[in-house]
Amino acid sequence: MTTLTPIHVVGGGLAGTEAAWQIAQAGVPVILTEMRPERLSPAHHSEDLAELVCSNSFGAKAGDRAAGLLQTELRQLNSLIITTADRHAVPAGGALAVDRGVFSRSLTEQVASHPLVELRRGEVTEIPREGITVLTTGPLTSPALTEDLQQFTGMAYLSFFDAASPIVVGDSINKEVAFFASRYDKGEAAYLNCPFNRDQYLHFWQALCEAEQAPLKDFDRETAKFFEGCLPIEELAQRGEDTMRYGPLKPVGLFDARLGDFRDPANKEKKPYAVVQLRQEDKAGQLWNMVGFQTNLRWGEQGRIFRLIPGLENAEFVRMGVMHRNTFINSPQLLTPSLHFGDRQTLFAAGQLVGTEGYAAATAGGWLAGTNAARLALGLPLLTLPVTTMMGALFNFISSASPKHFQPMPPNFGILPELPQRIRNKQERYGQYRDRALADLATWQTSIKSLATCRV
Repeated sequence: MTTLTPIHVVGGGLAGTEAAWQIAQAGVPVILTEMRPERLSPAHHSEDLAELVCSNSFGAKAGDRAAGLLQTELRQLNSLIITTADRHAVPAGGALAVDRGVFSRSLTEQVASHPLVELRRGEVTEIPREGITVLTTGPLTSPALTEDLQQFTGMAYLSFFDAASPIVVGDSINKEVAFFASRYDKGEAAYLNCPFNRDQYLHFWQALCEAEQAPLKDFDRETAKFFEGCLPIEELAQRGEDTMRYGPLKPVGLFDARLGDFRDPANKEKKPYAVVQLRQEDKAGQLWNMVGFQTNLRWGEQGRIFRLIPGLENAEFVRMGVMHRNTFINSPQLLTPSLHFGDRQTLFAAGQLVGTEGYAAATAGGWLAGTNAARLALGLPLLTLPVTTMMGALFNFISSASPKHFQPMPPNFGILPELPQRIRNKQERYGQYRDRALADLATWQTSIKSLATCRV
């Protein structure tokens, strides 16, 4: 029997963890290298694999939502990340959120104990020149490896700035002011909501606009590129008085049941002018994440201004918001829909490094890159997913978009091929996208040979 050469996976985030697992499950040995704790990053706090640094939420669970469809597809493909997320989920209304510490530790234990996985710690400073490699170093790729990648691709990197929200101690939240509710009463009442009246909101908005921001290293604010789906809260405030109220602070569908029945016309004036939502971080409800409050304010300013939020007057923060550079390659010029480099079939890439945005998207890239790396080692043809699936559409987009204007792309229905017939009702249309995607994915799975080998 021929002994297979181990595949190298560089980077132990969501994509790297999923890739290493799929390779090992296919019967191919894999070496997974993670630089932490020997070299730390600006955003991580532990040495565990697949640490969630910005939020503990994978997004909406429902299949008629883009993130939810991507999660459903990954469940159908036996994703380790999504299976583990389901097992360690915490209440979050209609979203899939996890106890992030338990989630990452569980994944580390599962991967490290797999007989075909060798987990190494230390920085990789250059792309392995021999064998099959999967790069999943993420948006915080180390400077040395970044330089080597730049030389390999022959082009400069693209980048934007991303930020993480503060986390609040649950016991420090004034629950006489904050109320439990999910938007439109969907799912459990899993969010704590801090309601503003108009005067409170305007005072808060003005304070945000005047707040002092932390300096950004190697960054010119005049030429800044923010990812629109993860804008700092102070950036939103600068865009106008009502921008936050139509964004993360929108009060639509939220009402304090202690004030009466929201359907009663007499209670119309009791509805909040704006709302800050807090999402549960851990199963015990001891920690709460400020939804949509990515920020680059100085830490002292964060404490002062965020305590202006009703219910957070005495808030204790276990983590302040932070901001960091996200780096990604120009995938349309470099990658195929199978996630290997066009100039080197033995080199794959996945995760935020390739310009996908979001936890589920990183997981999906890891699944495909890992599966294809294993298939290459086994002498099997590489896979591309149907473009009618969210996974297939996402990887088709990043490999075929305009290189000149390429920016990170989250899962969304706009990248899917149009339905045969136009459906005006959005919910019905998204449901049709979901049904087509899952049916086509099932057909695709059954059409692939050597299923047992690939674990598809």
